[in-house]
Amino acid sequence: MEGLTDPIMRDVLTSVGSFDWCVTEFIRVTDSILPDHIYHSYCPELLNGGKTAAGTPVHVQFLGNNPDMLAANAVKVAAMGAPAIDLNFGCPAKTVNRHRGGSVLLDEPEVVHELVKAVRDAVPAHIPVSAKMRLGYMDRNFMLDNAHAIEDAGASWVTVHARTKADGYTPPAFWDQLAPIREALKINVIANGEIWTNADAKQCQLESGCEDLMIGRGAVTTPDLTQCIRQNSDAPLLSWPDLLDLQIRFIHGPAKTEIGMLGRYKQWLGMMSKHYPEAKALWDEIKRIKKLDEIIATLQASQHTAL
Repeated sequence: MEGLTDPIMRDVLTSVGSFDWCVTEFIRVTDSILPDHIYHSYCPELLNGGKTAAGTPVHVQFLGNNPDMLAANAVKVAAMGAPAIDLNFGCPAKTVNRHRGGSVLLDEPEVVHELVKAVRDAVPAHIPVSAKMRLGYMDRNFMLDNAHAIEDAGASWVTVHARTKADGYTPPAFWDQLAPIREALKINVIANGEIWTNADAKQCQLESGCEDLMIGRGAVTTPDLTQCIRQNSDAPLLSWPDLLDLQIRFIHGPAKTEIGMLGRYKQWLGMMSKHYPEAKALWDEIKRIKKLDEIIATLQASQHTAL
């Protein structure tokens, strides 16, 4: 998810969550092979065997519409150590779609097939290639066509966000619409969209028939959500002091600028405030602070209070 699951967030979440793998923010490919420093910026885990510090594999995700350049960049990043390649056909952002990237391509299943096949044919056979899609762009007319296009192109699995681009992120997600996709394909179908709690996860599995789930905003909002799902717990497993430790770890992560880290941390705390009353109280306390040192001091004081 662009601007949300960056390397710092991946480090924090995989240190406490139980993920089979995670995926980078999408890397936009246009008409050139990207230099090493771009890949190391998006995926510093390439310098660690393609895994986070906790040992979770990180798949590199591309977005674009040029089959030759997608293939060439996939070959390069595979050689750099990427354990898998994912192609993004789900992004609903207007700017991305206007430049013929992301979910707008779901109106052209033949192009989806061409792009996936180009990457699959180019990278070594042991490197999985997958794709993420929505139910469609403005409607669901090509839902099954796109799913078949991805499978026929040689993808190892497909992740489906259970809404169209037109639906955006407005609830509900239509989990039941994943069932015909799962029934039509031989490859694995991973369900995604509107999974915020263990109860949501179980209901999504029931309606979609999908065993595997991809969790995005829900994992950021509730960092132990994957553990709750695996242990079938409706109650949080991490205490607030545990979450304070995670927040301090996050703030000490590498950031280009102080103001950038301030924005990222406040974004995260604002999301957590929807689930944790302590986060809401902390948000009210720090929302006007403009220095990282002051926020760290506030968090440390909160740690002592919580003990």
